[in-house]
Amino acid sequence: QVQLVESGGGLVQAGGSLSVSCVASGTIFSLNVWGWYRQAPGKQRDWVASITRGGRTNYADPVKGRFTITRDNAKNTVYLQMSSLRPEDTAVYYCNTIPPFANWGQGTQVTVSS
Repeated sequence: QVQLVESGGGLVQAGGSLSVSCVASGTIFSLNVWGWYRQAPGKQRDWVASITRGGRTNYADPVKGRFTITRDNAKNTVYLQMSSLRPEDTAVYYCNTIPPFANWGQGTQVTVSS
């Protein structure tokens, strides 16, 4: 069974930067397309960014130009570097494959203060 463990969230002021990471186990990490999702209070979970096996990336419009997704197949880890953060980026951030596995990790809270 796949296990996803996100970490690195925290509180940051608007305009600041933060990096979150996710370690995956129970799956052949290198074969998957990986993504980051986020869920703000009272809202549905939305896709944020993805990275293919070959390293091609794609981003949701609200984060394009500000967020960068990377992966390290040797460490079974996917990262999300976030810069120029805005209060509307406040959410719990999750990683998962594209399309996602049924089970999700606990996520990591990112809070951006104005």
